[in-house]
Amino acid sequence: QVQLVESGGGSVQAGGSLRLSCAASGRTFSNMGWFRQAPGKERELVAATSWSSASAHYADSVKGRFTISRDNTKNAVYLQMNSLKPEDTAVYVCAAGATFRIVTTTPTYWGQGTQVTVSS
Repeated sequence: QVQLVESGGGSVQAGGSLRLSCAASGRTFSNMGWFRQAPGKERELVAATSWSSASAHYADSVKGRFTISRDNTKNAVYLQMNSLKPEDTAVYVCAAGATFRIVTTTPTYWGQGTQVTVSS
């Protein structure tokens, strides 16, 4: 089976940091990213990266605070989140697709999600 499994979520005070990990299995994914969804809000693309990391995207709300990276030998993608704000509270979901456009719009594969809670 193709699976994306996230880890690293938790609770942190505003201004703190968390590092999310997403491990893929069953297939090698060239393009991976992170979405988030909070209660009452639409699903939002947080960040995405290509195989070579030459292509990247960050939501305006997280630029300068979050960094996406990947380890192709492990078929994994990471999201370093610094200077966290209460509005970052959401379920963060790993996603993958064959092209950068696919992973940033309609990803083919999704993880189960990991909860991130930022308190003030």
